[in-house]
Amino acid sequence: MDVTRKMQPDLLDALLAHWPDNLSGLCAFELGLSGGLDSMVLLSLLARARQYQPQLRLSAVHVHHGLNAAADDWVLHCQEICRQLDVPLRVARVVVSRAAGESLEAQARQQRYAVYAQSTAEVLVLAHHLDDQSETVLLQLLRGGGVRALSGIPALRSLEHLQLWRPLLGFTRQQLERYASEQGLSWVEDDSNADIAYRRNLLRHRIMPLLQQHVPSYRQQLGRTAWHMAQASQLVDEVAAADLASCTTGAALDVERVLSFSPVRQGFLLMAWLRSMGQSQVAPEQLQEFLRQLRVAAAASQPCLQLPELVVVRYRQLLHAVPVLPSLSACALQFDPERPVCRLSDWGGSLRWVRRGGLTLQSLVGDLQLRPRLGGEVLQQAVGRKPVKKLLQEAGIPPLLRRQWPLLYAADGRLLALPGVAVASDCFSPEGYWPEWQPGLEG
Repeated sequence: MDVTRKMQPDLLDALLAHWPDNLSGLCAFELGLSGGLDSMVLLSLLARARQYQPQLRLSAVHVHHGLNAAADDWVLHCQEICRQLDVPLRVARVVVSRAAGESLEAQARQQRYAVYAQSTAEVLVLAHHLDDQSETVLLQLLRGGGVRALSGIPALRSLEHLQLWRPLLGFTRQQLERYASEQGLSWVEDDSNADIAYRRNLLRHRIMPLLQQHVPSYRQQLGRTAWHMAQASQLVDEVAAADLASCTTGAALDVERVLSFSPVRQGFLLMAWLRSMGQSQVAPEQLQEFLRQLRVAAAASQPCLQLPELVVVRYRQLLHAVPVLPSLSACALQFDPERPVCRLSDWGGSLRWVRRGGLTLQSLVGDLQLRPRLGGEVLQQAVGRKPVKKLLQEAGIPPLLRRQWPLLYAADGRLLALPGVAVASDCFSPEGYWPEWQPGLEG
């Protein structure tokens, strides 16, 4: 190293000075160790921090993706360095499928975080730095991301039972390189990081150097943008959560209450609801078109928002999130007046018994069954036997729900009811129990 070159302040001092209050009292830390420069710098810093934080118990995890010919050598390198530093290392081997629709990079990331979530530590530490933050914000801009996406990489967040901490987000890669040189660290190089077919690498090797020439402070400016977007995202989430709570009716949303908000709040409210059910990949234009239809469509119509795993549909002035069920099979159940609600996840809904006039107790004795429609079923009514298809149509049930609407059969095989729509007239009693079908996912 050139002895005339001025050494930078020790990064360890900054790390210790900015140790988050949220991590106070947490002692078991596990570092995500790839073997590259960034994670090796962080490993060195945390290993040195033990002399100032004697309660700190440090371990590391290396995820072996098997995507690079040198992957086994990376494992050996990580094992050797961890042995030298007296840091326990676990190695997790994962399989990344090349046939899936997502990119290999996205799949590998999902596999890594699944491994991280299995940690027995209290804090999972990752080595993302300020250059990573800048790249992430620019990538999200190029993808048309909203405030949540543009908030970039959070320094601290929850992951399952863990706290996930990224202590290097305030440092540039150049600072990490200088630290590694001063400390005499060794690391591995992933040759895929040079492949500009990946958009992140294109930014890193072609675009960022130009920005550095003309806007030297671009990393700090993009980091500031990420901070502002994180603040805005938190505010949006708080407002959307309050709006959502005011509109929720069981597992559904009250349409009138939803539409009482401004169009902007309607969109964020609906996105918060969908995210609560694991549906985060919704095209903004698709969501806005659904809300437009909801505002202008006649009350008797059923606008639908079609997603890969579920459909949002208006039914009886409520919005229901109905799972897309590829197939349905008969389901046995018992009538129990002490347990009026029976949740049936395989059917994507709940059966509720209401004492308001319905099926007699005698008809509900024994093993009941919910069965899917096969076509041609009829139900006894006061005016004669009526096709189930016609009863569903008359009840104004959307076509999507008709296909997945259950039929309730008695122990002897008689059709007792079309839950929520009609019961067999020859099994009716004013003191009986009405079967109410509640379609949709639990909130």
